[in-house]
Amino acid sequence: MGTKKLTPLARNLRRNQTEAEKRLWWHLRSRQLEGAKFVRQEQIGPNIADFACRETRLAIELDGGQHSPEADASRTQTIEAFGYRILRFWNHDVLENTEGVLEVIRREILLARNHPLSRGEREEPRSGGG
Repeated sequence: MGTKKLTPLARNLRRNQTEAEKRLWWHLRSRQLEGAKFVRQEQIGPNIADFACRETRLAIELDGGQHSPEADASRTQTIEAFGYRILRFWNHDVLENTEGVLEVIRREILLARNHPLSRGEREEPRSGGG
């Protein structure tokens, strides 16, 4: 599916958020969590992630009863192929343990910022040795 075809879908998803998405967005918006800029319903390749931070290459997916493990695994693999790490949370966890979910996200942001590849640095080729 092309980018132009996904744009209206992303807009629709932003307008029709689940309660869990609304709750998490309240905490992620406006750089509230470690100054990281998150966006909602971000296109990553042929998929739309619930939330994404381009700076840290972190994507967040919220799962409810409508998700299938096979489809989720395929989405995860595709999003990771675009250089993102993906965090998955159940809607119930976001609603019942918001602070715990935020702590996991906070930790991942800090890890990403301290990892050289997330800052655009290239990994040095390893020299062969014997």
